[in-house]
Amino acid sequence: MATQGKVITCKAAVAWEPNKPFSVEDVDVAPPQNGEVRIKILYAALCHTDAYTWSGKDPEGLFPCILGHEAAGIVESVGEGVTSVQPGDHVIPCYQAECGECKFCKSGKTNLCGKVRSATGVGVMLSDRKSRFSVNGKPIYHFMGTSTFSQYTVVHDVSVAKIDPNAPLEKVCLLGCGVPTGLGAVWNTAKVEAGSIVAVFGLGTVGLAVAEGAKAAGASRIIGVDIDRNKFERAKNFGVTEFVNPKEHEKPIQQVIADLTDGGVDYSFECIGNVSVMRAALECCHKGWGTSVIVGVAASGQEISTRPFQLVTGRVWKGTAFGGFKSRSQVPWLVDKYMKKEIKVDEYITHSLNLAHINKAFDLLHEGGCLRCVLALHV
Repeated sequence: MATQGKVITCKAAVAWEPNKPFSVEDVDVAPPQNGEVRIKILYAALCHTDAYTWSGKDPEGLFPCILGHEAAGIVESVGEGVTSVQPGDHVIPCYQAECGECKFCKSGKTNLCGKVRSATGVGVMLSDRKSRFSVNGKPIYHFMGTSTFSQYTVVHDVSVAKIDPNAPLEKVCLLGCGVPTGLGAVWNTAKVEAGSIVAVFGLGTVGLAVAEGAKAAGASRIIGVDIDRNKFERAKNFGVTEFVNPKEHEKPIQQVIADLTDGGVDYSFECIGNVSVMRAALECCHKGWGTSVIVGVAASGQEISTRPFQLVTGRVWKGTAFGGFKSRSQVPWLVDKYMKKEIKVDEYITHSLNLAHINKAFDLLHEGGCLRCVLALHV
């Protein structure tokens, strides 16, 4: 391509300060360096993690920055030493890297990867500890190693999943975060068995993906827990079989669920990021074997608590990141499952806008009716 090796000037949504409206403006995107890939982002979805950092509550949040981490695009150019992808490849950038060489990747016990975390956690690239974004010469921080609210972005090669070129990018962009997180929490982290009773706390995108995953695993009952009654009807389409609204009960929600399930559920999933709900999710699990998985990300400084007796008597408390999926090797598999109509993706997309309307998109995200809003970046 004629742009290879050159700075590309394109539109991006810059967050100059926490909680201030995004500014869509011209940003200079430097060429990829050693071990880096420059991607033309075609579609990007909004996730609550973007809103969390934008709010200023994220201790790792750096400003000014370009947010966004759930997207899909086409490789524009690659830096020195990159062999895993080439220009023209259809890809999903992944905030959870997979190098295959670090202690984490080699352990066989986790999908976490340590190779680029020291750089992505502070908004820069690993090779020179600098940003590839700038506005009028002023550096703009990267976010989660992805920064997908930009028409072009630069990411580490260990954070790029090459996918089927026939897959619709405006749909499969969702496989960069929320949907795999929910499915994987069930399939990889909890390993829910057929016949299990499951409770899902929070019926947003991730919670619905948990329900979908639990249905696929053969769960006999899937109890949806949410304080918004309007979410219940839609959740039935994702596998939820019954609903509990904590606001409609005087007893603690864990007691309500235990009473409904002859002592508790086999598996519970907290998909909100609320530490008091995390406690309830653990305590609604069945004595002796119940497992609760923390999926939601709590605010900085928050701590979880329960009586140790809850664990002594056989309950297990676990957490998951990106649903335990290894990004580069398993996101392409998820895309293939979507292409075979084995998992839902389209059904999570409730709104579609373009990059110029990103501030409206964030307003929508905080309304109960929005699951995923997909932005077209080149319209």
